[in-house]
Amino acid sequence: MRARGPLLAVIGCVASIASTGCASREPRRFPLKDPVWVDDDLRPVSVPCREVKGDDGKLEEICRPEEYVSPFAWDVADKTLFRPMSQFFAMDFGFEAKNVNALDEVPDSSWFTNRIGVRPFTVDDLRQGSCPKLNLDPAKDADGSWLIDQGKPNGANPGFRINIKGVGKYMLKADQAREGEKATGATAIASRIYHAAGWWAACDTVVYVPRRLLKLKPGLKSADNSGIERPFDDAALSKILDGAQQRDGMVRMLASRWLDGRTIGPFQYEETRKDDPNDVIDHEDRRDLRGARLIAAWLGHFDSREQNSMTTWHSVDPKNKDSSPGHTLHWYIDLGDCFGSHWEWDSLNRRINKSYYFDPAHVMTDLLTLGIYTRPWDKGKIVEGAELFAYFPLDDFQPDAWKGGYPNPAFQRMTEHDGAWAARIVTRFSDELIEAAVSVGDYSNKFHSEVLTKALIRRRDKIRERYFKDLSPVADVRVTGSKVCATDLARQAGTWPDADFKYEATLHTGKMLDQSAKLTAEKGASGAVCVELPKVAASDSLPESDPGRYAVLDVTNGVAEGPLRVHFYDLGAKGFKLVGLERPTAPTAFYSPASSW
Repeated sequence: MRARGPLLAVIGCVASIASTGCASREPRRFPLKDPVWVDDDLRPVSVPCREVKGDDGKLEEICRPEEYVSPFAWDVADKTLFRPMSQFFAMDFGFEAKNVNALDEVPDSSWFTNRIGVRPFTVDDLRQGSCPKLNLDPAKDADGSWLIDQGKPNGANPGFRINIKGVGKYMLKADQAREGEKATGATAIASRIYHAAGWWAACDTVVYVPRRLLKLKPGLKSADNSGIERPFDDAALSKILDGAQQRDGMVRMLASRWLDGRTIGPFQYEETRKDDPNDVIDHEDRRDLRGARLIAAWLGHFDSREQNSMTTWHSVDPKNKDSSPGHTLHWYIDLGDCFGSHWEWDSLNRRINKSYYFDPAHVMTDLLTLGIYTRPWDKGKIVEGAELFAYFPLDDFQPDAWKGGYPNPAFQRMTEHDGAWAARIVTRFSDELIEAAVSVGDYSNKFHSEVLTKALIRRRDKIRERYFKDLSPVADVRVTGSKVCATDLARQAGTWPDADFKYEATLHTGKMLDQSAKLTAEKGASGAVCVELPKVAASDSLPESDPGRYAVLDVTNGVAEGPLRVHFYDLGAKGFKLVGLERPTAPTAFYSPASSW
């Protein structure tokens, strides 16, 4: 459990003042155990069964969570007006995230899986994304082998579902005329980035489809956004195909692989799902959901609302998707809004990613200044020849000022620590990996890919500059023998001149951790920094968990305000055991380990 700030320290002092007093209270320490790297929310659990009527009118037993239907209009009103008011009167101003392990990282779970930075991540890995090795291959498939068995029920982009024998189901979506190739490419690119960064993202691929592959299921019907059902016949199909982008006589579409398991509706960015026994942490207090705000800011994913997510139920029994036991997974879908918007109103296109659809604070400022106050979006410019991305490439990007379409409960509770965690992920995307991600968009105009690649690199660099200056960017801590080494991500990335990085190390020992000694920090290549540790335990006969074996090492890099704080035990012949990492806001703020609360 994470610390809730100085307030808890004050509460602890008040509780103990009658006995020993705050000044003599022994600091709490990380326990002598390995950090949690895998959450148990992927364990199979059972949920109550219920009977429902199937399409044939017969009763069926369903043993999975109920499907959640997200009400868009209510969600906008609630998050914009009602929820902020209730939070204000409840004095709910948030605290640090709850699903963080002893190393200040997020364990693998049904929401997030550590990928880039934790294991070698190649260009091929990035391009593959979450797609299986056996994916669509229009050039090899036979005529009529793509059976259209469902129309696209909702959304802005027209499309339909195909079912390919031996391959699976895919939703095919076309671009809107006013957006050119933007949305299909953006979805494929963003899904690769989300997946590489660690989130569960759908397999989205740009494909060029010859008309000969498609075959309509007889009697097919489809409902539009208003719920009115109409025949999905040759005329409806031709309307979609004729309005899509074309290349060499083929239709450009986005193929979104049907998610495995049973879809049970979007996930929410607040509270928990009551019918999922594994869902025990309020969503707005999850670091993976809070930190996703920075990924959305990087990509300009302003439509990052609950309706563009999906939860799937994965039964242990592969033959019955509606049975228990099983577990859920939580996905990001429909990422086509990334990299600029193309609404009919240019004034709205300018405001996207900088202001909510209805932003009370901005409205009030306009009223008080009679509209003469110059907004950042008023000076927006478009790259000539790259109108595809609207104002995104030349956006005056400020990572911590970014806003989605309307307030998101988890995003609003993102703390400096959550943002720094996400920044450590974003910085892992090298120029080469970003270029590889953009190539998946398969834009016909090479200039479009070049402009987007440069924009993403520039925005990544701004994220580094913003989030590496306060909390320590030193990461990837490893202990070998008596030496502890780490990587300064800021220096490795060249965020500031190499000469600015000046390392100091201070060792804290003793019962109160009040004995300090300066150690030498060695500056190595590629951001490496190492410190040789002295013997801490006064006697080898001390129990392994004895406070006499415990020490804390502060490492500063001369740029960030706060140090990397390394907690470890001296286990004698077994070496030093790393048990915790902290990133305080300042080197003078020496508090007890956060995980002790």
